[in-house]
Amino acid sequence: MKNLVVLSVLLSTGTVLAASPADTLVIQSSAEVITMDPGAMYDVISAPVIVNVYETLLTYKGSSLQQLVPALATKWTAGSGGKTYTFDLRQGVKFQNGDVMTCVDAEYTFRRNLVTNESSAGNWFLSESLLGTQANANDDKSITWARISAAAKCNGQGQLVLSLPKVDPAFLSKIAYVGQGILDRKYSASIGEWDGTEATWKSWVGKDVSGSALNKKPNGTGPYKLVRQDASSMLFTAHDSYWGGKPSIKNVVRQKVPELAARQQAFLRGDADMIDGGGRAVDEAQLKGKPGVTWVDDLPNTNTVAIFMNENIKNSALLGSGKLDGQGIPANFFGDADVRRAFAYLFNYAQYTKDVFKGRGVELTMMLPTTFPGYDPKISVYKYDPKQAEAAFKRAFGGNIWKNGFTFTANYRAGSTSSQTALEFLKQSVEALNPKFKMNLQAKQASELSVDAGKGMEPMTVLSWSPDYADPDNFMYTFYSSSGWFYPRSNFKDATIDKWLDQARATIDTAERNKLYSQVGRRAHDLAPVIYLPQEVKYLMYSSRLSGAPLTKAGYNPLTFLPWAELAKK
Repeated sequence: MKNLVVLSVLLSTGTVLAASPADTLVIQSSAEVITMDPGAMYDVISAPVIVNVYETLLTYKGSSLQQLVPALATKWTAGSGGKTYTFDLRQGVKFQNGDVMTCVDAEYTFRRNLVTNESSAGNWFLSESLLGTQANANDDKSITWARISAAAKCNGQGQLVLSLPKVDPAFLSKIAYVGQGILDRKYSASIGEWDGTEATWKSWVGKDVSGSALNKKPNGTGPYKLVRQDASSMLFTAHDSYWGGKPSIKNVVRQKVPELAARQQAFLRGDADMIDGGGRAVDEAQLKGKPGVTWVDDLPNTNTVAIFMNENIKNSALLGSGKLDGQGIPANFFGDADVRRAFAYLFNYAQYTKDVFKGRGVELTMMLPTTFPGYDPKISVYKYDPKQAEAAFKRAFGGNIWKNGFTFTANYRAGSTSSQTALEFLKQSVEALNPKFKMNLQAKQASELSVDAGKGMEPMTVLSWSPDYADPDNFMYTFYSSSGWFYPRSNFKDATIDKWLDQARATIDTAERNKLYSQVGRRAHDLAPVIYLPQEVKYLMYSSRLSGAPLTKAGYNPLTFLPWAELAKK
């Protein structure tokens, strides 16, 4: 009875109670979960929750980013030269409503993701593998029900067969992506979701399912089920029939607490076991070393961040006069490689690392995490060098940039201190180099900035990328290819780089792929399409009452987020 009262208080808006019970994990976040539908999820706020409610066919072993192990699949075999994959599925697995999982559920899940494939979700890379295109059937009329149903189907032995039009060396990693969590077809149809049939599929093409019935009433095979939610809190309890065993922690409460100070106070009082922090400088000053706080440092960071320079700016409002007359820039200002190199020489990487990360940062040689295969640490990096920048500016545009100067506006995401700080660092160096150089900075709402950047309207933007799956293709092709996700934002195109990236996609030879990625990284250094920002060394902080492998260096894996079932609490 006491625990029921405690949980009730914990779930009350704005109210917390010290010393949360041992059978309850309390997490405080700055934002609400965007969706509980795996097919719509494409954000780092929803994923850490969904991963505990739904499960994928495969997952990663411990802290490894390369070794895949069975989850809902018990084994898999490749055929047709790497163009078909056959999965044996775990028997006796129950969804949280009691339904038994069968191959039909897995088949339905992949077909639903191919059918909906809405632009804000992450199903584009599944479609790219299984259908040969990132588009859905509304945008690519060659996609038919026959193609979708053939791409994911159950055979006579109850195995799931996934068929690809061509080899994809990253495919198994894509299957481990959180958004491929297996759904219950019968249950989904019963609450108004797509019924999985040919008769109705067209009406679901490209549909935004972030606010779907499954978002409100999720039903996965994972160790925790959602039992209650409101605008500021969610309560999960252990799935009693979970195939993987009974979790040590029975309840998980996730609270939305926007104010950092309130989260810090709750954490120090023992009201919360884990919280969203305020960045290394703030967290070290306010929380590290305090009683009841465990701090784990030197963890791998799989995010990359860069300042993108758009080579074909489609927004005259940010270009001033639109000419190299000191009052503006032309639309192709960043189309000159010497302009891009000059800006790359003007970012003070060492000072940024010292000020923002308290010296705990790594300068990347390419837009790929250091822990990923294909990363080449021997590639040269740009260093802060005003003399080199001056020489590059004097070479660009026949010397007119240095002679006349320039003015343009760069927008940063409103509320993003890191983005603002990065651009301020660059602005300071640029304007100090030549009094005729002017960078105007202004805040812009995140949603508006995202849309405009995607349309090629932003001259310069700070953009980051978190991996969907642990394969270098998810970074290298995404960043550098003229068919990649970032292309409309940068308009960077190089035929040689495109060729190498396509070759890397066409082979399963790891050594050959790594060689090609190294070549891309070296050429990208010379062409300087982006300014690589230093990568922060990651850390974890949590209540000392908690324990478990995922909280240690040996067990931490950023792609599996935090498996609640692997934690224990004193």
